[in-house]
Amino acid sequence: MNSPESHWSDIAESTCAAGIFVLYGLHRVLGRGPIRPLLYAVAAYYWASRPLARKASMEYLRRMQAAHNAIGAPPRWWHGVKHFLSFAETLLDKLLAASGRYRAERLRFVGREAMDALLARGQGGVLLTAHVGCLELCQNIAARQNGLKLNVLVHTRHAERFNRILRRLDPGCPVKLLQVTEVDAGTAVMLGEKVAAGEFIAIAGDRVPLAASKTTQAEFLGNAAPFPVGAYVLAALFNCPLLLVACLRERDGHVVHLESLAQRVQLRRSYRTQQLAQLAALFAQRLEALLVRAPYEWFNFFPFWSQPTLAASHDSFPA
Repeated sequence: MNSPESHWSDIAESTCAAGIFVLYGLHRVLGRGPIRPLLYAVAAYYWASRPLARKASMEYLRRMQAAHNAIGAPPRWWHGVKHFLSFAETLLDKLLAASGRYRAERLRFVGREAMDALLARGQGGVLLTAHVGCLELCQNIAARQNGLKLNVLVHTRHAERFNRILRRLDPGCPVKLLQVTEVDAGTAVMLGEKVAAGEFIAIAGDRVPLAASKTTQAEFLGNAAPFPVGAYVLAALFNCPLLLVACLRERDGHVVHLESLAQRVQLRRSYRTQQLAQLAALFAQRLEALLVRAPYEWFNFFPFWSQPTLAASHDSFPA
């Protein structure tokens, strides 16, 4: 689990575009209930055929159970299959969101006031996200809410096929997916101009870069884990608000959580390292609190707590 083959950025995607479109087409005709056995089959297949993802899932579930008793019992293999099933359900939700077929009444918001206040002032900011639930629903709402312009930083090399599916379903979506591997000076200037114009930059707070200097450590589910600092550096550079956004499954719908983490991020040179660690610790704490409510909704299928700074893996996990 602690080999250089474990870094997420070198793990190939394994999305089957044809299979996803088949499920989507069947859903349009039959609805969700009749195709659930197929989702079970997809989940069981990935669970059985992806050893790295299977081990990572079990590690996460064990830590979640030990820290919060959120699973209800020591995780066994069927809990792992349930974790993969949750991901399969979310893939379908992503397609429904992108195609505009997700019913608005199934989505509710918690903490929306923080975003509404910024929109009213025409102020942009940085949105800190995680690989939790169905973020595409947030993008879907953004595309239909006046005044909200969203730019999502993505590492599309690992989900290019699935992103192509989403673009085919909604080619006119105004939400911009910006492919970035590293944020250099030119990219930072471009992003800063967008924030200054009242737009929002969404960046994942749970995927670390290869460079160890761009990460910090924070306690997550009872153990120290690496977290990226890019979002905090950008928020400080742009002198803008930092918000947490996540979308979790709730019974037969989803709930979007919005929370202000900082009105302004200011990093003092002499305390920069400590301040970055404090911000990462706050993010990890809030992420953990959300996952206690939905423990099967975290979709980092790689060894999260033991990520190396160099990688060369040929295993794969669902994109």
